[in-house]
Amino acid sequence: MSANSHCPLCRASAPDFYHQDKQRSYFRCKICALVFADRASLLSSDAEHAQYLLHNNDLNDNGYRQFLTRLSVPLLASLTGTGYSGLDFGCGPGPLLAKMLSEAGQQMQLWDPYFADNPAALQQQYDFICCSEAIEHFVTPQNEWRLWQQLLKPMGVLAIMTKRYTDLAAFSRWHYKNDPTHVSFFHQDTFSWLAVQAKMTADFVTNDVVILQKTG
Repeated sequence: MSANSHCPLCRASAPDFYHQDKQRSYFRCKICALVFADRASLLSSDAEHAQYLLHNNDLNDNGYRQFLTRLSVPLLASLTGTGYSGLDFGCGPGPLLAKMLSEAGQQMQLWDPYFADNPAALQQQYDFICCSEAIEHFVTPQNEWRLWQQLLKPMGVLAIMTKRYTDLAAFSRWHYKNDPTHVSFFHQDTFSWLAVQAKMTADFVTNDVVILQKTG
């Protein structure tokens, strides 16, 4: 069985070949519209970690703070006050988003497989989960999606920032796919499909931010 024979999000079989560039091939699921990188091109854990260490996520960088308001502002608007429990999932080496949300009165926990490997953070439920520029790194996003459903309380909010692809023509020119650690690419239809499966609403705030909320 080919390593690319099933979608890593919905597990549907026989995804379509979608695109090939100088680095790798990409496949698109016919069911959930996820585009994913050829499994043979995935980096080792050490190589992936080394790439992340090149990122400059300075907690005192005002430009980075302004960038993260694209997610923090609509997330805070979806909450009705302060004191909510939140998890910054995939927080990276500079968890500025969690700091911003803490400053806004929310109670934050961190988790990241490389920079905040805190198993206790995955043993409780949360009013909201935020994931900023991390979901595109998930090799098997079905695993994280299922975990999020377990970690979210009823009526819980899931706030995701990731650039979404639109069509093949744009994808072929898209710089976002050139990062070797970016392996899962989401379409608006992907999040809509996930929302239906999980009984959530989906608010597409911008072309890179979606706020999903459990309906029960």
